Amino acid sequence: MTGKLPLLLATTAWAAACAPRAAPAPATVPSRLAAATQLVVVTTPGWDATAGELQHFVRADPDAPWQAEGGTVPVVIGRRGLAWGVDFEGLAAKGEPRKREGDGRSPAGVLTLDTAVGFLPAVSMAWLALPYLPLGGGTECVDDTASAQYNRVVERDAVPRVDWRSAERMRQIQQYQLGVVTGYNTPAVKARGSCIFLHVWAGARSTTAGCTALDLDELTDLVAWLDPRAHPVLLQLPAGTYERLQGAWRLPPRGL
Repeated sequence: MTGKLPLLLATTAWAAACAPRAAPAPATVPSRLAAATQLVVVTTPGWDATAGELQHFVRADPDAPWQAEGGTVPVVIGRRGLAWGVDFEGLAAKGEPRKREGDGRSPAGVLTLDTAVGFLPAVSMAWLALPYLPLGGGTECVDDTASAQYNRVVERDAVPRVDWRSAERMRQIQQYQLGVVTGYNTPAVKARGSCIFLHVWAGARSTTAGCTALDLDELTDLVAWLDPRAHPVLLQLPAGTYERLQGAWRLPPRGL
């Protein structure tokens, strides 16, 4: 008996070391989700899927249950799928991707929805509740990780110094005819991803560099619905991860 005990302990330790690492236990509800009374949910079949579905929910107050408003609509995301965003990588299980600049993945986690953008002048967008930024010829979103303006939408002629070599010239990109700025990676952590928007897709089989995109009519309805007084947020997760976090984060059932 005593001679077999060390072998038994060694075998048990080896099995524990070689077992797949479980996903971390869900944390408490993220503060930005806890405060929201408007929720936009995007789910995909898995981390590498490039298409999914979007649904939005509302609740009367932060303690009330979520209620669906409307059905699901199709969306496309980054050309390589999803990756845990900078504020949520503590939830990553072994092998799950983490968002990096230029990786072609959309950030998973909870993102604020702050400001609408588009091609039309502000006077034509007075029906919006969100603040609105009309995009001009000099409006750029900076994705150069070495720049002091990294992950910011700026007017090229209004900054003290143009210190970037890479940026999206937004008025020249048709998909930005209407969009919403997300609060991803703010304040910016270098090289963890930039310029993440909701915007118009190039079709149901298209992909993005890391944004989430949908049909213009569906996006217009969504942007009209968003109200800054409701502290709206975008939650993006693979379906399996959504189900794992559903109870701890008090998330609504999908697809109702």
